[in-house]
Amino acid sequence: MRILYCTDTYLPQINGVSIVTALSVAGLRDRGWEVRIIGPAYPSAGSAARPEPAGPAGIAYCGIRSLPLPIYTDVRIALPDSRAVEQVMREFRPDIVHCATEFVVGQLAMRAASRLGIPVVTSYHTNFGQYATAYGMPFIRATVERYIRAFHERAIATLTPSDVSRQHLVSLGLDRAQRWGCGVDPVRFNPRTRSHVLRESLGLGTAFTVLYVGRLAAEKQVETVIRSYASARQLLPPGTLRLVIAGTGPREADLRRLAPADTLFLGHLDRERELPALYASADAFAFASCTETLGLVVLEAMASGLPVIATPAGGPAGRCAANRRGTRLERRTQSPRRRVSTRTGRRGPDSVSP
Repeated sequence: MRILYCTDTYLPQINGVSIVTALSVAGLRDRGWEVRIIGPAYPSAGSAARPEPAGPAGIAYCGIRSLPLPIYTDVRIALPDSRAVEQVMREFRPDIVHCATEFVVGQLAMRAASRLGIPVVTSYHTNFGQYATAYGMPFIRATVERYIRAFHERAIATLTPSDVSRQHLVSLGLDRAQRWGCGVDPVRFNPRTRSHVLRESLGLGTAFTVLYVGRLAAEKQVETVIRSYASARQLLPPGTLRLVIAGTGPREADLRRLAPADTLFLGHLDRERELPALYASADAFAFASCTETLGLVVLEAMASGLPVIATPAGGPAGRCAANRRGTRLERRTQSPRRRVSTRTGRRGPDSVSP
């Protein structure tokens, strides 16, 4: 079987969509499928945007010329080169096209596949309706959701990583939505990578360490994690609780100003060499986003042996409900003193009060 993945984001851009897509194409390749990818070109440092001959995962990759998103320059926006997309389809002759995103590359692929009579499967990774609210534009949510429906209803099936997101799609009239199981590598993410040397190098000592990993952007609500930490540390002896934040994004400067002075901001970390040990070396994972369809970092934290403190929304709600190592916090709770049992079995306080 031949499958062509068409996506508006891919490695080296790090986000849940690019990582899940890379895992998917690698899995199909390992099972004997012929796989190619179309996505934005990701230029090398200091060079102009240009098509890359091969994707970062070692699978044939066609890079569409792209420009940086002005408000978030790490994100590349592919130019609408319909000729390039259709040429790849004609040359590769896929049995199926998978549109992993709903924007420029996804739309170009959907139209080209329709012209060539190739069936299309889509995947739904991001609740852009909720993103609109998170970015202060709730008045466009209905328009965004109509666009999402119009895009996905042209596919023979729409895959989405959680029951919550599937139910949302069905509520939009997309009856062909199916839950698509997604996982993480348990060899890479596991408790055995815990490192006391790493903890000492970060100055954590024996402090109970709460970790956040992810993009520092409005929809992630990292400020909720920071404010909860600031409240909790006032209720505990000095030095017994620490917060570590790994990731970058447009809200980083604001979050640094908001955070207590002892909060550690580590910036971007390599997913293969650095993140696994960081996960396993923490004592709990905090995640306040209400917009996730999956919450890949929640799965990575659980695989690393961490209890998770998360809002009961989207993909993480189902993960926490199905796993004893998850605790759900109601959104917009009135009291920052609510006790959350972590039951970690590790050195540190038995509970924290976010």
